[in-house]
Amino acid sequence: MARYTGPKCKLARRIGMNLELKGRRLEAEKCRGLDIPPGGRFRRSKLSPYGEQLLEKQKLKWFYGVLERQFRLYFAEAAKSKGNTGETLLLIFERRLDNVLFKLGWASTRAQARQLINHGHVDVGSRRCDVCSYRVNIGDTIRIRSKDKSQKLVRVQIEDARGRQIPPWLSGDNESLTARVVNLPTREDVSLPVNEHLIVELLSK
Repeated sequence: MARYTGPKCKLARRIGMNLELKGRRLEAEKCRGLDIPPGGRFRRSKLSPYGEQLLEKQKLKWFYGVLERQFRLYFAEAAKSKGNTGETLLLIFERRLDNVLFKLGWASTRAQARQLINHGHVDVGSRRCDVCSYRVNIGDTIRIRSKDKSQKLVRVQIEDARGRQIPPWLSGDNESLTARVVNLPTREDVSLPVNEHLIVELLSK
């Protein structure tokens, strides 16, 4: 699986906000403040309209941890669907299985959620699912496998994520490590402050 392996703090500083790439480690890491862009410049240069559009696209890519090719495939799918293209694109990302595990507090970052899925610790329905881009649907039941190693990995993260709010479209039980998709997410459930209209303008050229 292709993934970004470079410095995560650099991406957060490029955007100027916490992209939830390092969980609670972000504050503890010896990385520069988010108000200082890469290169050490203390004043951010003004972006052109194209630059603003590109930055919004990069923000969305980095937040959910996908690369350009997959992003373009998602956009093509959103553009063909009925309804608002930008909103549909955001909800495609939000329904990814790795994002669901993160939202449930079963992983400290989406990257860690991907690792759990790829290593076979997660079942969807009655079958093991090792595809982190799997798109959940209403009624899907998600559970951590009953193996001691699987359970131990997730319970450590639950303790660390104590207090994290689970979105209303998900229902989770941290005792049995099972969850259910009760509704599809809405635009309000996307926690990233992103202007999807700029992304649509950029990719529709």
